[in-house]
Amino acid sequence: MSITVTIRLTSELANWLKATARARGVPVSRIVREQLERARASKPAKAYMELAGCVGGGPRDLSIRRGFSRK
Repeated sequence: MSITVTIRLTSELANWLKATARARGVPVSRIVREQLERARASKPAKAYMELAGCVGGGPRDLSIRRGFSRK
């Protein structure tokens, strides 16, 4: 099954797409499909998740700290 998708490109991106397709001798649609496949295969960048759970040394439950209650 194939689906047709219509998108609007900036002139700069459209020119790059046409030039790349011409240089490689392939249709523009193949370049778009390859880029979509590459984006799907790449792992999303979540650099902050690398630090999850690595901070220690503080109280396990912040509610045990005195002097920080609301009155």
